[in-house]
Amino acid sequence: MRIALGVAYEGTYYHGWQLQENLTTVQGCLEQAISKVADCSVNVICAGRTDRGVHAVAQVVHFDTHAERDMRSWVLGTNTHLPPDIRVHWAQQVSDEFHARFSATTRAYRYIIFNRAIRSAILHSHTSWHIYPLDEKRMQAAAQYLVGEHDFSSFRANECQAKSPVRTIHYLTVKRVNDFVIVDIKANAFLHHMVRNITGVLLAIGEGKQEPIWVQEVLEAKNRTQAGITAPAAGLYLTEVNYPGLFKIPNTSEVLLL
Repeated sequence: MRIALGVAYEGTYYHGWQLQENLTTVQGCLEQAISKVADCSVNVICAGRTDRGVHAVAQVVHFDTHAERDMRSWVLGTNTHLPPDIRVHWAQQVSDEFHARFSATTRAYRYIIFNRAIRSAILHSHTSWHIYPLDEKRMQAAAQYLVGEHDFSSFRANECQAKSPVRTIHYLTVKRVNDFVIVDIKANAFLHHMVRNITGVLLAIGEGKQEPIWVQEVLEAKNRTQAGITAPAAGLYLTEVNYPGLFKIPNTSEVLLL
């Protein structure tokens, strides 16, 4: 049978999602824990591979198994064998047509920037930090140039392996909550480092180094060297993965306080 799981994790102490030899990864820990419950080796596939230091509150994975367990056992049993910074929130049996990655229709990320002169002692691994004042209204105006279907070559990592740079952003918003500037973005799919590279461009605009129209110029250049920095991983969260209704995948996540 095929089982889907909803997973949350803090990515600070992991070398990203993807399994890597001799390195601690989220996938590696999850596969080990599920395999103990299944009493056999299990391989998992996720909706979106996250980089080192990136967090997730609504990751979705699936795996195939001959082991017969009720859904409560998959959740509680797996959590028993996981470190405290990885948790399974739900499990359900799905059809063989379901694929955690390829069945997903949209994904959403949140990027949280702590915008104060002194770095936070408590939130240093959960937010990125920007020392200079940011104008979130300028960032919001700039962000709107990226909404819709575009070639995002200027915002993809050099090592990105995606066959096409074309993606569709459904919304991209920037808001401020006290000392936090929050970037929310939803798209059909994302390129490697796409959210962090977009945020890097928006930071330059929020700081006043560039005008909002610069985003359009960077987009039209289709050249990564014309964009800004890659924002740090610590502030990035996978917050939502959506699927066609026929799969009945829960749309739940741990709550972000901002």
